[in-house]
Amino acid sequence: MSGTMTPQEIVERCLELAKGSGTIVLVDETSTANLRWATNALTTNGVTRDRSVTVIATLDGGTGTASGVVARSAVTPEGLEPLVRAAEQAARDNGPAEDAQPLIEGDAGPGWMDPPGETSPDVFGGIAPALGDAFSRADDERRLLYGYLEHGVRTTYLGSSTGLRARHEQPTGHIGITGKSADKTRSAWVGQSSRDLTDVDVAALDAELTKRLGWAQRTVELPAGRYDTVLPPTAVADLMIYAYWTMSARDAADGRSVYSAPGGATRVGERLSKHPVSLWSDPAAPGLECAPAVFAHASSAESSVFDNGLPAGRTAWIEDGTLRALLQTRHSAGLTGLPVTPAVDNLALTVDGATGGIGDLAAGVERGLLLTCLWYIRAVDPQTLLLTGLTRDGVYLVENGEVTGAVNNYRFNESPVALLDRFTAAGATVPTFSREWGDYFPRTAMPALRVPDFNMSSVSQAS
Repeated sequence: MSGTMTPQEIVERCLELAKGSGTIVLVDETSTANLRWATNALTTNGVTRDRSVTVIATLDGGTGTASGVVARSAVTPEGLEPLVRAAEQAARDNGPAEDAQPLIEGDAGPGWMDPPGETSPDVFGGIAPALGDAFSRADDERRLLYGYLEHGVRTTYLGSSTGLRARHEQPTGHIGITGKSADKTRSAWVGQSSRDLTDVDVAALDAELTKRLGWAQRTVELPAGRYDTVLPPTAVADLMIYAYWTMSARDAADGRSVYSAPGGATRVGERLSKHPVSLWSDPAAPGLECAPAVFAHASSAESSVFDNGLPAGRTAWIEDGTLRALLQTRHSAGLTGLPVTPAVDNLALTVDGATGGIGDLAAGVERGLLLTCLWYIRAVDPQTLLLTGLTRDGVYLVENGEVTGAVNNYRFNESPVALLDRFTAAGATVPTFSREWGDYFPRTAMPALRVPDFNMSSVSQAS
């Protein structure tokens, strides 16, 4: 079994077996615990442990350097050589790689010899009793609670034939709770991301669900149209993550994105918003800590396997309303003439001077909407980053600054880049969890935003 070898031993053995010009090995150890509940009772729980090995082989040739990537799980010691050979064969089959660069050099970084991090059901020790209390309250109040709670630790070991050895341990947890009325005609959702779950307040989350279900006791049917709309931090994250994921400098230079300028240029340096808004990432951001270097398992428009081990630091993508950087590999930086700014696994949006939250923003709305979250988000037009999607689990009518009921769901059509210029008020930036993308990108901090003309393009029958 692969468990008879440590991750470090797997890295060294694969490098020893390699016959190519250069080799990178990544070993990912993942430990996960979860709880699931429905109709006010726990239904399942479990603990899993996974290991995967990725070998990146590079081969120098007369026409350039080729790369091949092969990843496998449950690899035995006997399976390591076939894995390395398969990666080398993939490199031969692929031919020269457009993003080829010299491999990053280095030595053993801090903690290289440490064992993988682990989680266990003990991480739920402070939450499980609180969930039990919430189930009892829901029974008494004729509400139904459904949800999922997960905590995991992913430890990645990176080694290369240039001597680089790096280890990163990433703890990640999140909770999502859906509350429904007993007849299931009303629904609300709350969610939160957390590194260790110690900051999860189940009672507070349940209280928010209770309040929102209370708002929905009165229902109003409203047509499609443009509404003065308050987007809570989770909905802002739903949109801004998409704006971040599409920040490929290569795509921008090729004229394929909202960040493109004529003549093969990018919009870096162009003011996108009249507001003092900044979109940024920082591996050291408190509560949002993530890998301070590139750990790339495949090449794409946003990342390159040749950049494995490249340091990543705080990057202002948008600063004071101006586009300052795009997702850059060393290869794309050479094409655009811009600095190398690799992707970072967190994202925050801040507005200078903004304070308060969704209640403060709603207080200024004469007649409009307060959203909960968005889902099924897809791009309609990459050139403007026009997105479409649906509202979910609570759209509320705001009249004279007060929530007076719930309304029907909508399909929306909006560009997150355009919203950054059109919003009229913002709240304080707080840690949040995207309903749509949180499973893949949980580390975000966003403000609530008030948009005076949010486009609800059609009424949706989704519940």
